Parts: sequence; structure tokens; C-alpha cells
Amino acid sequence: MASYEEVGIGDAVLLDEISTRAFVDNLRVRFNGGKIYTYIGEVCVSVNPYRTINLYGKEYVTQYKGREIFERPPHVFALADAAYKAMKRRGQDTCIVISGESGSGKTEASKIIMRYIAAVTNVAGQQEIERVKNVLLQSNAILEAFGNAKTNRNDNSSRFGKYMDINFDFKGDPIGGHVQNYLLEKSRVVLQQPGERNFHSFYQVLFGATDSDLSKLKLKRDVNAYHYIRQGGTPRVDSIADKVDYKACQAAFKTLGFSPEQTDAIWRIVSAILHLGNIEFTSGGDETQIKNPKEVSNIAELLRVSPDQVTKALCHRVIAARGEVMEKRHTESEASYGRDAFAKAIYERLFSSIVEGVNNAIEVRFEGAEAKYKYNTVIGVLDIYGFEIFDRNSFEQFCINYCNEKLQQLFIELVLKQEQEEYRREGIAWQTIEYFNNQIICDLVEQSHKGIIAITDEACLNVGRVTDEMLLEAMEGKLKGHKHFTTRKLSPMDKELKHVEEFRVKHYAGDVVYSIKGFLEKNKDTLFQDFKRLMYSSSDPVISSMWPEGAQDITMTTKRPLTAGTLFKNSMIALVKNLACKEPYYIRCIKPNDQKSPVIFDEERVTHQVNYLGLVENLRVRRAGFAYRQSYDRFLRRYKMISQYTWPNFHGGTDREGTKILVEEQGFSNDVKYGNTKIFVRSPQTLFALEQARAKLIPGIVIFLQKMWRGALCRMRYRRMCAALTIMRHYRLYKMRSYMLELHRVFRNVRQMQDYGKHVRWPAPPLVLRSMVSDFQSIHNRWRAHMILSNVPKSDWPQLRIKVIAGDVLMGKRADWGVRETWEGNYLASTRENPDSSAFQSAVKNMRNKDGFREVLFSSLVRKINRNDKMSERAILVTDRQIYKLHSKTFKPLRSPIPILEVSGISVSPGQDQLVIIHLRGGNDFVVSLMSQSNANRVGELTGLLLRQYQLLNRADLRVVVAGTLQCMLGNKSRMITVEETNVGTFPAFRKGTKRGELVYSWPESLNKALPPPPQTSLHRQAPNPPSRPPPGANGYGNGNDHGYGNGHIKGGSGYHNVDRNSNGNGHVYANTGRY
Repeated sequence: MASYEEVGIGDAVLLDEISTRAFVDNLRVRFNGGKIYTYIGEVCVSVNPYRTINLYGKEYVTQYKGREIFERPPHVFALADAAYKAMKRRGQDTCIVISGESGSGKTEASKIIMRYIAAVTNVAGQQEIERVKNVLLQSNAILEAFGNAKTNRNDNSSRFGKYMDINFDFKGDPIGGHVQNYLLEKSRVVLQQPGERNFHSFYQVLFGATDSDLSKLKLKRDVNAYHYIRQGGTPRVDSIADKVDYKACQAAFKTLGFSPEQTDAIWRIVSAILHLGNIEFTSGGDETQIKNPKEVSNIAELLRVSPDQVTKALCHRVIAARGEVMEKRHTESEASYGRDAFAKAIYERLFSSIVEGVNNAIEVRFEGAEAKYKYNTVIGVLDIYGFEIFDRNSFEQFCINYCNEKLQQLFIELVLKQEQEEYRREGIAWQTIEYFNNQIICDLVEQSHKGIIAITDEACLNVGRVTDEMLLEAMEGKLKGHKHFTTRKLSPMDKELKHVEEFRVKHYAGDVVYSIKGFLEKNKDTLFQDFKRLMYSSSDPVISSMWPEGAQDITMTTKRPLTAGTLFKNSMIALVKNLACKEPYYIRCIKPNDQKSPVIFDEERVTHQVNYLGLVENLRVRRAGFAYRQSYDRFLRRYKMISQYTWPNFHGGTDREGTKILVEEQGFSNDVKYGNTKIFVRSPQTLFALEQARAKLIPGIVIFLQKMWRGALCRMRYRRMCAALTIMRHYRLYKMRSYMLELHRVFRNVRQMQDYGKHVRWPAPPLVLRSMVSDFQSIHNRWRAHMILSNVPKSDWPQLRIKVIAGDVLMGKRADWGVRETWEGNYLASTRENPDSSAFQSAVKNMRNKDGFREVLFSSLVRKINRNDKMSERAILVTDRQIYKLHSKTFKPLRSPIPILEVSGISVSPGQDQLVIIHLRGGNDFVVSLMSQSNANRVGELTGLLLRQYQLLNRADLRVVVAGTLQCMLGNKSRMITVEETNVGTFPAFRKGTKRGELVYSWPESLNKALPPPPQTSLHRQAPNPPSRPPPGANGYGNGNDHGYGNGHIKGGSGYHNVDRNSNGNGHVYANTGRY
């Protein structure tokens, strides 16, 4: 057995004691532990859990697929897989026989087997195979709807026997199938015992059909309105959802290819039966009449026949004898009998037609299938009624129990035969085992001339009136002295039997008392020819095709048909013959209690079932001297780790020799026998000892295998990583080399280009080099900058740096910011701007000595507005640390110098005016208009110098605002300055505005200069020739920032050069990718 958590003994063959009590106790222990399956060798015993259990998901299918039975815990999947493997590997037809009494779980077991076969087949996903699988699964919904009913023992009891053949191709995929049904319990259509229901289909149509459909069927949603389905008194069942099942049944009809007309006809027939049950008869003189003719009209409309024909068939009978035709009126009792017989016959024909439709859907339907699948294999699944003992047992129970006798006989014969054959093949002496052979009971029922069925048939053939009591008397005469048959007359002291009414048969499963009433009529199964002709005359071809014998001429005398008992006997003989030629697998289902409780285990009830299923006899046969047997190769593979001579592999000879060495080393030689291909172990203790020794070693082996596998995984992963890194390294080198060659080709002649290759489009870089392309572009830009700056005198570089800084914040925002001018900075030191330059220089010398600044960056005359809105001429001086406000004549400071670090921002206008607002943190901004003798625009120069110095001192950037209306603080008050151009005046001036707190800065239009058009920005325009030196009038500007980057423009020829320079100590010059 496999190493898994076990409850009780999984295989009863290994029980220490072979007895009914020990076997039942083991079932009880396993049932209470949640284990519903137990083996007897290869026979699976299933106990109905009466609850939903998680044992059938995909993970369980995976666990049992392709495994041997003993490798995993007992499960119906293991048995299904064993049957499937035998069919697929050896090409052997197999069958799975599911038996047990009503309510023991046979139908569910068959559905589980079907789902498992569907799950393990069609790995390739072929559409036709998938269709067949779906049809096989969906057929259950239809067959259960029309063939199952609620009984007092089972809410979903199969009231017919079903044998399904599933055909497989050579790959093991299902290609079709065939369903054979046996003995539908049609008496249930007209009569149910208290607590039971009719077939599910009647309730499904009432509770599941829509209101419009019910109206078409002439029905109302009330079970109590119909006699045939209200007798049991249980219209609703908690475990059954009729509405949901109706929808599932409709979907299954569609899946199986039933046409809408066929489906409609089926539900019309079901509805007609309900109406038929409501027909009542009354005797009016010599004539029998129908009380409720409205029901006749409903039946006629549903069956597509005329109402007159229905009335005539129900109340009259046509008799043909020797060419003459006579019409006989029914009595009231005869009419009622005919009505019920008609209802039963209609439902039986309907069910047979549905089974035929299912077979048409699942038959092998490929072109040339007969030749293509000539050698296909079959798995048969038999789900047939279990042994039944009711309070009142009639002809149906007699047939059902006879069926179980035949299957039990087959079971015993096949098991014994298999055991005998195996022992003979292996050369092991066979030990005779005593068991109950039920052949005597089968003969009691089916023997010619002397069996119960033969006696009943003979009584049915007798001329004149033969009653059930006369039949019982005939049985007593012919079966007198049979030890398995008795009546009250044969056993006068047996008070349990009623006189001239009951007989008892001693079945293998127990004694059953049968009521003789109805035996003759049910065996005759009489249906008047009038009803057959009525149904054949239907205008609905679906209904008419179910009654082909109705086409016979009314004067034709037909041969007496075989009786129901004989037909059933013949079908059972054929079924047993069919099963006997297949390799059988058995599922024996057991009902743990009659309360349908998941926690009650009724030992007496279970013991009764164990006895009549012959499970203990089966166990004794299996344990005929040897509890366990296995082929040498599998035995050695399973237990080789417990011997040092066979682990890890045995190379000293054959598997038999290795097995013998292993067994002898463990000291079990006296408890085993060696067959030709298998080893036979006598006692369970030996097998348990082998399993325990194996179980102790398995954890260490698993850990060792895990260690080795993990190491192998790590080594494989490491080798893959090294290989990947090598490939990546070479690939990167290859891509880099290819890209560099491409760059070399593209930029080969850039030195001779006017823009030094700025317009050249860079090739798309490979992904591996995408992060490096910016470095290549930076190198090219630095080279371009070097080539451009090499033509600019170094004396112009300081102003070039400042122009770059100013251009960053003003270019594109101001119309003119002085970029075309030469920036000298200290204008007041020049006699061109300041005739009294000597006084200015003297004043600067005094301020330098006093405040300690190093150089003068900027000086100019300005017009200033103060907090009182008064304008005055002043001078501004910007040094490397402070800003001074000077007297315009004496150049003496008018207030303490303003540290550059106190500056918080700069505001200028977008026009050509000279307005500059230097925002200060003290709340009193410096608002000036720059003055120039040459009308030069120096706003950009002052802005660039302040930005550079602030960055040097504070490591931060100043905020620069360019707008037409500017805000400032004068005397801690917010003021708005609006710039306007005017044609009045010759110099700029400040004045009050119309609004409170508003100032207006007037700029004479006469001071505006004509500006050249803006430079082209297209990347593909003609680049200018680089100048050998700045042409006359060209102005360079630069950034003296040693810590940042700058962008600038140099006017040269007809275009501009972008220059970036990094002056952070590394001496690199970066070429910008902007306009050239």
C-alpha cells in the first residue's frame, strides 16, 4: 500500500480476521473518519456519504491518472483508471459493474466514472472527441429526468437499468457509445406509494416551464390538480431543484441534437399523460361515458389526434377474429384499466424513443467508421437497480431481484474464475473455498417449464379466465419441495405469509415476500390495438413514429407478443453474456442508514447489505491462502530500498532473483510463494512489515532526492546564467561595434560641414546602448562648441558667459535685451557715458576701501522712482558683493549698500524699454530705468550679472519675471507698474496711474529700434559658415559660473551658435543641440 494517512484498513484483504463483523467494523471506522471507499483486492466498496465531499476535483484526477490501484488511497477514480488502462494498453474490452440497493449511490458512482474518463481523455483537444465527451456527460441529465424518481429510500432512484458502452479509438479517446435500458418501472406512472413521487419529468415541466409554455401544454402549476402525480403526497423534495433540472434537461436536449419539434413533442406527451390521469368514467345504462370531455380535448390537441378517436379508444375495443371485426364496449373498470395501460405504454414508448435519440447522438459517426474503428475497444458501465425489499413487493421487484441474482452469480463466477486462472498461470496450488452459489435461485426463476417465469407465461397462455390465485396454485404444484420457494399452503405454520396471496423466495440477499396480485396482468403487459392505431394516426411525425405497429390493418390477427417476464429474462441473459466477455471491475455500493444521514452508521443495515452482496465470500476467495500478490518488477521497485543488495538498483540477475534476495534478507521466506511472474504473500503482517520498513526509509530518500535535485537545479541555473551573461557581453560588444561603425559613417565629414554636423540625424541606437547615446551626443556637442569657440577671441568670453545666462531667462520673452550690443559693464568709468568719470572712479576707490569689494561688475545712470512716487536721477553700481545707489553727480552712496544675497528676484517688461525692478527682501524694491548716451539696451546685461553673482554667492537661482504689468513693493506697499509706449516725450518717465497704487512707466516710441527678424529654427535649414573671428559689431556673451551650465547665442554671419560650457573644474565644453 502507498504511504498516506490511513484510517482503518484501506484494503480489507489485509484484515487480521476474516469475518462479517470485522469487515463491517472496518467500514464503520473508515466511514466515521471520512473514508467512504474500501478495497477488496480490486473490488471497490463505496459507502454513500449523504453529503458533498471534495474528492473529485482536478487535483484528484491528477493523483490517480496512470497510477496503480495500490499506490493511492482507495477511490472510485482508481478503479476507473484501472479499467481505462486495461482497455488502452492491452486492447481488452472492460466493464465496470455498479451494484447495490436503492439509495446506495450507484447513479452518482456511474456519473463520477464518466467525469473521470472525460477528464483523462482527448489530450489533443480534438473537436469531435470533445463533442462526444460532452454528449456522454449531458445524456445523464435527460435519462435521470425521465427514468429516475423519488422513492422512500432514495430521492434520485433509477427506476430503470442502464448499461452504457463507451467506444474508444486506438489512442484511448472516446468516439461514441450506446445506451441499453432495462425494465423501466412504468407502473410508477399511474401509481406511487405514500412518500414517493412519479418520474422527475412530470414535476420539472410543472415547476420549470414558463407560464406561456404551460398554457400551450394546457397545464397549471399545481401538482394536486393531477391524479397521476399527487398520490405520493410529496410534490416538493429539498434535495431536488425541479426548475433548475428542467433548464439543464432542455440544454441537454439541445446538446444531444434533439430538434425543437422533438423536444416540443416530448413535453406534449408528458402533459398528455397528466391529463389522461384525470379522465374519469361513468356508466350510463349499457354505455361507459367520460365524465370530463374537456380533458379529452386537451389530450387530443397535445397528441395531434381527433377527440372522437380518443373517446372511442378509451371507451371501446375493436376485436378482430378470422377476418371479422367486432366492437366491444368497455365496462367502467375495463375503461380505467385501459386508460392506465395506455398511460404506461405512452411513457414507456417515450422513454425508449429518448434513449434512441441519445444513442443517435453518441453513436460512432465518422465517415468510414466501420472500417476505421474496426478494432476499437469498449468500456461498459452498468448502473442497474439494486436489490429491493419493500412492504409490498410485486412483479417489478421480482424482476429487479432476479437481475441482481444474475449479476451476483456472474460476480462469483468471474472472481473464482480469475483467481483460478491466476493460480494456474503462476503454478500455485488452488485451495478450494466454500461459498454460496446462487445458481439454484437463478434456476428457480428462469428454468424452462419449471421456473417461476415459465409457469407465469404458461398461465398467461391458457384459454379462459386465469386469475393470480390460480397462478400461485400452479407455482405451488410445480415448485413444491424447492428449499428456496414457499407459500402459506406449503408451510402452514408460517404465519407471516397470507393464504392464496403471497409467496416467499429465499434470495442470496435475504428472504423476500412477493404479492401475487397483478403478476399475470403485468406479465402480459396488455395494450389494446386501438391505442396503437390512435397514436399512429397522430399528425405529429415524432409521435406517430413511436407506434409503427399501429399501421397494421384492423382485420390482421397478430402473433401473441412475448411476455414482459420473458423479455426481461432474455435481456438479462444477453447482458450477462456481454459482461462475461469483458474484463470486469466492480463497485459495490452500500447504504449506511435509511435516514439519509451523513453521521449515522447502522451496523445491522450495513451487515445485511454486506451479506447479500457476498462481500465476505469475495474476501475469503481473495484471501485463499495469500493476502497479496504482485509482479516481481513492481514489487522490487517498491521495496528495493529496504535491502542493501537491491538499492538503488539490482544488477545481480532477474527481478525474481532480486525479489527473492530481498525477502530472504528480511526473513519472510516461509510466508511467501514464488509464482512464474508474481510473488504471493500469505499473511497481511508480512506486507505491513514491508510497508513499515519502506515508510521509515522514504523520508530520508525524499530528502536525499530533494537535495540532489536542488543542487542540480542550482547548477543548471548557474550554467544558464553564465551562458546568458557571455551571450549578453558578446552581443553588447557586437552591437556597440556595429553602432560605432555606423556613427563613423554618418559623421565622417562633419568637420567640413557649416554647422559641424548639428543637422545630421543620429542613427537609432540599439536597446543595449540607448543609455550611452547621450554620452556620445555630449562628446559631439563639446567638440562642436570647441570648434565654434576657437573662432571667438578669448577677450570676448566673459561677456559671452553673461549673455548665455541672460539668454536663458530672456530670449524669446523680450523684444530686445541687448544681445547685439557690446557689454562693457562699468559704463560710468567711460568718458563716453560719463564725462565726470574721474569723480566716479575716486568715489569707487573710497567705497572699495571702506566695504572691501573686489571689482565693479556694472554701473550706469538711472531714473529711479521712490516710495513717494517721485522720480529722480541716480546712479547704480553693482559689485561682486553689493548693489549701491549713488548720487548722479557726486557718485556718493545715498544709503548703505544692498547685499546681493538680499535680492529676491528681478522683473522686466517684454518690450524694448529699460525698466528693471530689483526685488529686495526688506519690502522696498529698487525700481529703475537704465539710461544710456547711445540708447543701448542694458537690461539683459544687468539681469545676467545679477543672476550669475547670486548663483555664485547663494548656490541658487533668482526668479525672473517678464510681463507687461509688474508688481513691486515700495515703502512696504504693493504697487503695480504698467508699461506703456507713447509718442510724447523724449525720455522715459514714471507717473501715477488712474487707479490707486498704480504707476505708469512711459517709454517713448522714438527710442525703439528696428530689430532684425528672429533666426530660423528648422533643423534642416542651411547652416552658416563658421566665422574665423567675430565680425565687426558681433557681440559675444558668456557665463562666468564655475558651477553650472549655460546656453548662449553668438551672432555670426546669418545665424546663431549655441554654446554650452561646463566650468565646474573639469574644463569640459558642451555643445548645445539647440539652434546653430
